Amino acid sequence: MDATVAHDLRLSDEQRLDWLRLIRSENVGPRTFRALLNHYGGARAALTALPDLARRGGAARPIRVASIEEAERELRAAHRLGINLVALGEPEYPRGLQATDDAPPLLAVRGRLAVFAAPAVAMVGSRNASAAGMTIAERLARDLGEAGFVVVSGLARGIDAAAHRGSLASGTVAVLAGGHDRPYPPEHVDLLEAIAAQGAAVSEMPLGWTPRGRDFPRRNRLIAGLVLGVVVVEAARRSGSLITARRALDYGREVFAVPGSPLDPRAEGTNDLLKQGATLVSRAQDVVAALSPMIEQPPARPMEEPAAAMPQLAIAPDGDARRSISTLLGPTPVAIDDLIRWSGAPTPVVLTALLELELAGRLTRQAGGRVALL
Repeated sequence: MDATVAHDLRLSDEQRLDWLRLIRSENVGPRTFRALLNHYGGARAALTALPDLARRGGAARPIRVASIEEAERELRAAHRLGINLVALGEPEYPRGLQATDDAPPLLAVRGRLAVFAAPAVAMVGSRNASAAGMTIAERLARDLGEAGFVVVSGLARGIDAAAHRGSLASGTVAVLAGGHDRPYPPEHVDLLEAIAAQGAAVSEMPLGWTPRGRDFPRRNRLIAGLVLGVVVVEAARRSGSLITARRALDYGREVFAVPGSPLDPRAEGTNDLLKQGATLVSRAQDVVAALSPMIEQPPARPMEEPAAAMPQLAIAPDGDARRSISTLLGPTPVAIDDLIRWSGAPTPVVLTALLELELAGRLTRQAGGRVALL
């Protein structure tokens, strides 16, 4: 399942348009995008294959494939707003994020691309934060910025906003759950403009996309992927900030927590993190000392779409193979390697069958190379 890799990929204008069309097509997410490129050697060939794949997977209706006109319209609108669509593998793409298995193929960036060259740390926490929590977050963010770190957060009320404000002067990154023209919450528009002037705002969503509840966990994975570590300041037990902490652990990042009063429900999540082994933070130096040894690690190697890519062999399964693979699948995630072993089918056949089911809207890909039926 590994993608072809190369250093300093640079898409042509035509390839960037094809990549945008593919990721904006129905039922194509970051992992599916990678699988399609591996199978077909490029976005153009994958786009051609989508309708037939979805039909064979049992789609109830034809799959929606993003048109050239739609992609060109989005590119023009992005240009007007000063947004760069940076492709996975290009030099400007954040190197920490490109090492994750669900990195967006195209990251929409407004602001200073150079900000991603600096080591980054996330700071997240309660929207309904206490005055003490926001004061701590702002102070930690300012001190981390002065120590050379870019502070990443989600532009939310409370801790996120305090972290952004504390690190405005040194450069901060806001990760958006919706399109760049649909910031949430709306009262942070001025803050977002200030962030873009000194740092950057990023999103994987198309322009015009208003964030919904399920979009925030997706945003949280980007926050975790962009950084070396995540600092949690005030989080209840059911806080979305704990989702960010879990994703950070999935990605092998460090997790830090600021302790709080056992009488304050906003500290229950952070105190639980400390019990589970998170590093206690009372000052910025605690974070700097833990993350400094990681700064000089070499960047991850991204995937490439070369001019003449060599695709994996895509073999359409016959009816028996398709039924056998579908029977082995269920709502419980299973590793693709195990599916190949138990089905007895050739690897290209299994991979093609999974693409068919996914594009038909019947299968989801999860972390760790696992799949499950919806």
